[in-house]
Amino acid sequence: QVQLVESGGGLVQAGGSLRLSCAASRRTFSISNYAMGWFRQAPGKEREFVAAVSRSGFNTYYADSVKGRFTISRDNAKNTVYLQMESLKPEDTAVYYCAAESDYGSGYRVFTATKEYDYWGQGAQVTVSS
Repeated sequence: QVQLVESGGGLVQAGGSLRLSCAASRRTFSISNYAMGWFRQAPGKEREFVAAVSRSGFNTYYADSVKGRFTISRDNAKNTVYLQMESLKPEDTAVYYCAAESDYGSGYRVFTATKEYDYWGQGAQVTVSS
């Protein structure tokens, strides 16, 4: 069973920054074969899309609520995907999940729906204090 492992969460003051990382637990699982995404879920709310990067790395897409503040990137050599979060707000407080989608197409698509993703991490807590 493939597992994606998130790290880098924590407590930060409003206006601060954090970088989340997502790595595959199995070396035989190469993220270069997958489109990747980040989602988040706040208490009492549904899981929502945050950011996505295509398998090729050429395309990225962001939720309006994080556009201009968050940056998704991938380093296939390190088998890791990142989410750089800047200018954090209390409303960014949530558990953040990374996910992998088996993209057999051109490698330029991004995916924003939870149902499209095949593998999920356990989540990393991000808490932003005011």
